Amino acid sequence: MTPSDPFALDDTPPPSSQSVPRPMADPEWLAGLNPEQRQAVEITDGPVLVLSGAGTGKTRVLITRLAYILGKRLAQPWQILAVTFTNRAAREMRERVGGLVGPMAESLWLGTFHALGVRILRKHGELVGLKSNFTILDSDDQLRLLKQVMEADGIDHKKWPAQVVLSVIQRWKDKSLTPDRVTPSMAGDLAAGRAVELYRAYQDRLITLNAADFGDLLLHCLTLFQYHAEVLQEYQDRFRYILVDEYQDTNVAQYLWLRLLCQKHRNLCCVGDDDQSIYSWRGAEVGNILRFEKDFTDAKVVRLERNYRSTPTILAAASALIDHNEDRLGKTLKTAEDADTEPGAPVTVKGVWDGPEEARWVIEEIEALQTKGDSLLSMAILVRAGFQMLEFEERFITTGVPYRVVGGPRFYERLEIRDAIAYLRCINTPTDDLAFERIVNKPKRGIGDTTVQKIHVYARSAGLSLMEAALRLTETDELRAQTRNALTTLIGDMSRWRSLRDGLSPADLAAQVLDESGCTEMWMKDTSPEAPGRLDNLKEFVGGLEEWDTIGAFLEHVSLVMENDSKSGDEAVTIMTLHGAKGLEFDTVFLPGWEEEIFPHRRALDDGGGAAVEEERRLAYVGLTRARKKVSISFAANRRVYNQWQASLPSRFIGELPDEHVELISDNGLMGSFGEAQADGFSDGWGGGSSWSKSRGRKAPIIDGDSWQVEARESSGGYTVGMRIFHQKFGYGIIQAVDDTRLEIAFDKAGDKKVIDSFVEPA
Repeated sequence: MTPSDPFALDDTPPPSSQSVPRPMADPEWLAGLNPEQRQAVEITDGPVLVLSGAGTGKTRVLITRLAYILGKRLAQPWQILAVTFTNRAAREMRERVGGLVGPMAESLWLGTFHALGVRILRKHGELVGLKSNFTILDSDDQLRLLKQVMEADGIDHKKWPAQVVLSVIQRWKDKSLTPDRVTPSMAGDLAAGRAVELYRAYQDRLITLNAADFGDLLLHCLTLFQYHAEVLQEYQDRFRYILVDEYQDTNVAQYLWLRLLCQKHRNLCCVGDDDQSIYSWRGAEVGNILRFEKDFTDAKVVRLERNYRSTPTILAAASALIDHNEDRLGKTLKTAEDADTEPGAPVTVKGVWDGPEEARWVIEEIEALQTKGDSLLSMAILVRAGFQMLEFEERFITTGVPYRVVGGPRFYERLEIRDAIAYLRCINTPTDDLAFERIVNKPKRGIGDTTVQKIHVYARSAGLSLMEAALRLTETDELRAQTRNALTTLIGDMSRWRSLRDGLSPADLAAQVLDESGCTEMWMKDTSPEAPGRLDNLKEFVGGLEEWDTIGAFLEHVSLVMENDSKSGDEAVTIMTLHGAKGLEFDTVFLPGWEEEIFPHRRALDDGGGAAVEEERRLAYVGLTRARKKVSISFAANRRVYNQWQASLPSRFIGELPDEHVELISDNGLMGSFGEAQADGFSDGWGGGSSWSKSRGRKAPIIDGDSWQVEARESSGGYTVGMRIFHQKFGYGIIQAVDDTRLEIAFDKAGDKKVIDSFVEPA
């Protein structure tokens, strides 16, 4: 066997620890590891779980372990399987291992689950009906193919959108469920009770086309291993060592794939952090890492707890927070012994009146840090949901502070927002051809490219706008009846919406347009992971229009925003979601919006129960541990969410932070630790004796559905059911229910609201 023939099998037994040929002296890169890291590298016999906390050097451990196995000649490069979750991580790992061991790194089986699955199927695919040159379909092709299958089976697309059915099929594949293993109870009444038949027909059609989707790349491998023992044995013999990065993010199919491959040599090393498992919404199963010691009773567990990133104060706060999770293996981050042992600044918490004030405060803090010499590149704003970015982006634009959105476009550049803006542009300016072309078939109305081309040709020849040309074409027989009807309806809607401009506010008009055009329904039916965020962004977009008197003024503002590219090069503040921030680090991190139903998110509270809240807490832990030097948390007493003002409660996660490492901030500066906060409470929106600040050291509220069970909380100050009160934003109302500091009030004009007693006064 030679490195030039990576598929050739070496039947010689793996060398034992007692008979390693030509032992090598410890290289310099091994001597530089701390004791726990070195232990994770040097344990080479049997299963190993490396619990690697944030900032503890897991990548270095993985790379050094690969180099150690090669350097000690425990295996040849092509006998090592190393799995990552991104192509970028795979490239980085190969480059860094190559820097340690040279060209032999090129022969490693190193890549993502999907890339490695493809490599196996290219050789053995015929055993599952695929030729070696099979095509991998992207998401658009998958959807198109499933639509064909559904049409052939007579399934109503309007009642059962193909995107919904495809999403369910992909979840089945992530769980390693072939059509014959999906039970009727799993499918329910999806697609009129014929979802399993559609799944089977979809798979048959893929085979006919010599194609596979991403879910198939592991599913077919598992089928190979299950029904062709000789193939499984080939790879079990080959891979003497298997290394897996980010093990907490594996799904069921990936878990089973690894379990099968490691059965012979059992030298499986999984590196991960159960406290950073935040991707259940895309199929990740935190249970995979939690049960590792049950799966491998002889497993060795190494905990990497020496953090080389954050200050002791930040680490203590993060550890205390995550300790409230019950489903975890347990570890406590601490500062590395050779690192700076200064405790660092406390985690600060700022209570503000509303969202705009929060944005003003954060960016004022950023400007103050910049004045002191801190680089904008060293600062980040990490939000729970994308819709939170709008207020910050608007403030950045107003102040001229450069910023960049990482992990996605700026708010006004997002697909769903551009579509909404295009509708408003058509209403404001009927001759805006670019806007009309963008929305003429969005949502889909059966107006295809051929029709749009006819409209273009006629518009040019007659010197008309596209909308006017389309209107005239609807009066002829040039187009099919169905297309004429769709265009007539759209143009009629545009005319009607235009007539409403003077009678409705821009926000109300935008809401009506999005609903009546079908844009809202389109994203509500979309089951892709991005769809809920897009729907949230549209709602926030409507809310943002409240500040504008006319659509024209708003569109002019957006045009200026779109042209406002940063002139300062790379020097800019980063703003991104907490999910996107995993793996990154900054000197200063701002964590806004720590309120119940924002963070933890309302979907976690409504749909997921305790497990979902624990994942939200892990997300908070990720946010805290992105910071090297300073963390600032903020929350608002009132927040406009989707064009509706609501009173907000501070997130339970704030109540779980340790008093000794946290300080409150008022408009006058620091107020001292939570434990020292007295009855004055917050002076900026949480004043008047906020009982939240008084009871700060007590257990946080527990939410169970819609009912609140508040433990060990002080009196709400004498408010009783039936009292008439006054609220600054909602006006007069009558208290319907009292639960400690929380009041349920029927307001005369604003309807039923839940507020905190410190925001009201007797009428």
